[in-house]
Amino acid sequence: MPDNNVATNAAAYSASPERLGRGALLRWFISSAALAVPQAASPVAFSLLALSVIGDARGGAALILAMTLAQVVGAVPITRLGKKRSEATFLKFLVIFRTLALFALALCAYFEVSFVLLIISAAIAGLVNGAAYGYLRSLLNHLTTESKLPRAQGIAATLNEVTFVLGPVVASGLGTISPVFAIVVLAIVGGTPTLLIPKVDAKPADVTLQVSGSVLTPAILLWLTCAGTAGATVAAIEIGAVALALKFGYEPALAILFTVPLCLASVAGGIWISIRNRLSSRKAVFAQLSIMTFGMGLVALGVSLTVTIIGAVIIGLVLAPLGTYYALILDRLAPPEKRPEVFALLRTSYSVGIIFTSAVLTAITLEAALIVIAGSMLAITLYVGFVDRSRHEGEDYGSTGDTN
Repeated sequence: MPDNNVATNAAAYSASPERLGRGALLRWFISSAALAVPQAASPVAFSLLALSVIGDARGGAALILAMTLAQVVGAVPITRLGKKRSEATFLKFLVIFRTLALFALALCAYFEVSFVLLIISAAIAGLVNGAAYGYLRSLLNHLTTESKLPRAQGIAATLNEVTFVLGPVVASGLGTISPVFAIVVLAIVGGTPTLLIPKVDAKPADVTLQVSGSVLTPAILLWLTCAGTAGATVAAIEIGAVALALKFGYEPALAILFTVPLCLASVAGGIWISIRNRLSSRKAVFAQLSIMTFGMGLVALGVSLTVTIIGAVIIGLVLAPLGTYYALILDRLAPPEKRPEVFALLRTSYSVGIIFTSAVLTAITLEAALIVIAGSMLAITLYVGFVDRSRHEGEDYGSTGDTN
């Protein structure tokens, strides 16, 4: 846990947001949205690619799994590789690395090489996803003031949701032209941050700023766990959407009955938190976690199509506010020079949640899987509301800013 002197010193070497101007922040927003495009569109794009290469769309799941597992493995080690380098420069390197890996994936598919090489290419591309997000998010601290950080994070969360709504649609349209062409376009769009990332010298000159020891303090681990559980909850709807549609007697294509309301509600939540421009209080976070738990409970009950959609909307409404809180509170809890690593772990936590949901949905029935995930959401909510709160009685992150 950094002390006030470290925080003050860290602020001294960062570039002034006023000097960089609004243009730099705008480029950061575009970069943030573009960076997420390959991940947002890859489920559809990879499925279409696998269908064209091996004649089985299920091969797309293998590509996604390889990319996601690689992200989990590479998040911390790759982030640490850039510890002594300029954050902006190292971020550009990571983006270029991923872009080249996606181009390699497209070339392997075009020349119809072994499907194993496609899986390896997808894994190499995913290897840097967590680290790239970690460095990108860390740069935001140098582009806006602390008072405006909740609004900036809220806008980023909203753009992220828009990307995940439009990404699959664009991938589907491009895939009808050519699955290989779709991968190439995603690689190009995902690589645009190399041209847009603001030039920020975001590295400390004083080596005494470095903090030793594990970054996973109990407080940081708590919010990473919350993020992973939220990721599992959202994934339950997005991955299980087709199965839910079939359960209620609809065609698989009508899986959008669940995913679209979820994403639109999340966009609305992002807009709300951007306008509010405040870090939520601990009580508000507990309330939002309770709301998400209630929504997941409705989905797990599955008494009707309407109730399930309402549950998805309820989850979506608090998704951006909670995601914004996790990013902001981790920003306060992390030592300045370890922020990229913590933010990489944040993105990786969501991926771990997705892997957990995928495994549960594969191992047991849809109904049982939804109950398990709802139970996980309930458990973490109760822990935050009662067990962990009892250790920090009187603490209110939203009003005092004290994160101890």
